[in-house]
Amino acid sequence: MQSNKTCLLVEQYLGYLTTIKGRSNNTILEYRTDLLSFFKFVSESRGENYKDFRYADLYFIKSITLSDMYDYISFCQTSLNSSAGTRARKIVSIRQFWKYLKTKIHLIDNNIAEELETPKLPKRIPKCLTLEELVRLLIEARASSARDNCIITIFLNCALRLSELAALNVDQVNSDVLSVIGKGNKERKIFITPAVKQSLAEWLSTRKAMCVETNALFISRNNQRITTRAIQNIVKKHVFAAGLNPEDISAHKLRHTAATLMYKYGHVDIRSLQQILGHESIATTEIYTHIDEAQLQAAVNANPLAMMFS
Repeated sequence: MQSNKTCLLVEQYLGYLTTIKGRSNNTILEYRTDLLSFFKFVSESRGENYKDFRYADLYFIKSITLSDMYDYISFCQTSLNSSAGTRARKIVSIRQFWKYLKTKIHLIDNNIAEELETPKLPKRIPKCLTLEELVRLLIEARASSARDNCIITIFLNCALRLSELAALNVDQVNSDVLSVIGKGNKERKIFITPAVKQSLAEWLSTRKAMCVETNALFISRNNQRITTRAIQNIVKKHVFAAGLNPEDISAHKLRHTAATLMYKYGHVDIRSLQQILGHESIATTEIYTHIDEAQLQAAVNANPLAMMFS
């Protein structure tokens, strides 16, 4: 029988990600789900029926081959219809766990997951809202509650992640900046615009008159910290009320739109934008710096031969 310590390898790893690496709860949940799904696939392919991490002991983990890993990724594509992005994330989850076993706690000598290749991800330019759509959304939010107006305004001016906005506390707000705790528990400062200052002042005034014990900036109807799901519903509600399509516009799209506007109209360099958005990799930031079709057309028409024989 394996010792309790060995049988809790995955849980120990998730604890390491939480306490040492500072990964968010959402990231931990993704790793947990991906690893459980992988181990379940391997065990069932062998005619076994292990359903939790207590059975993912070192003996079981060492029995897993690179072929098992590729078979699992193929299963995700063909049977689960997982996108290339989802499959790539699952591969990262597997790779990182095997890396932890070898380099951090030295329980395996060979990291076979290093050879696991990721699928090629399509490079798509994410769509963002037009200025007309943004004005309609802001006018509608302005006519609603002070809280909802402040949430929409911060999204469109500060380009926060959904989780970052939900996690904001009152003491992270001052007259000039928001102190945002992003991925990896890293703090960054974001200067706030006059529109954000006004919306914050109105919401904080309303909030002050309420019986609130939590330090959360945004609260729900029961005076508790608002959830990310509730914020998503707020965004959809106001998008719909503004006459826009709620199926096409999400909280993340508001973040992307804000980042695009900063780059396009603020003439901000990509390194500064990377800092504002809290990206670890500059490659991630490059997605937000796409050139719109009007600029592409203007660049082509600027060719001195563009009007030849026209």
